Amino acid sequence: SKRVVIVAPHPDDEVLGCGGLMQQLIALNCKILVLAVSNGTQSHPNSTKYPPDQLNILRPQESLAALNCLGVAESTEHIELNLLDGQIHLQTDQLRQSLDKLIQADDILICSYEFDGHPDHEAVGKTVQAYATAKQLLCLHVLIWAWHWAEPLDPRIDWHQAKAFSLTQEQLTKKHQAILQFKTQLEADESTGNAAVLSPSAINRLLMPYEVYLSDSFSRVL
Repeated sequence: SKRVVIVAPHPDDEVLGCGGLMQQLIALNCKILVLAVSNGTQSHPNSTKYPPDQLNILRPQESLAALNCLGVAESTEHIELNLLDGQIHLQTDQLRQSLDKLIQADDILICSYEFDGHPDHEAVGKTVQAYATAKQLLCLHVLIWAWHWAEPLDPRIDWHQAKAFSLTQEQLTKKHQAILQFKTQLEADESTGNAAVLSPSAINRLLMPYEVYLSDSFSRVL
């Protein structure tokens, strides 16, 4: 059976972007490998509620809890690459080396988009696409942060390659339950006065009844 590798800049991006598709892939007996490029330790600067050493433990735990909610945990391998959150653009060589060790010849890759509007997402998107091109592998890009800033037909996004994957009501419900596991990202931080990283409006945008992937070969995934 085919294997799909989801390269997530932070622990939650695989669910925010691909929580519906992951359920469909498992239903089709595909294998999934999630590569958490960083552990998202810099999501709460100067916080005493969520300091980096605590986030280093909590965020991967939240990611695994979310995979359980999706019903995909048993068929999904999860590997932490431990690159520095916020510094992935300076560590693309390490990311490439990890891909070399872990990616197999017929894997399908999914990653963040190189114009997603977040530096870590963009560094991952560029690096994984370059790797896929060199190895002649199919690579899809999923929109995550782009939903929060891009206007329809924004020229920075390659809309003619966009494919909407429709979620069933059950898939959407499970995706919502999974997103609720990311408590560090959903709660305001009293120690700094900062609002939640994922606002209610951001979550609503990520819970549309479809996920958008950029690829001219999406049909090869399912």
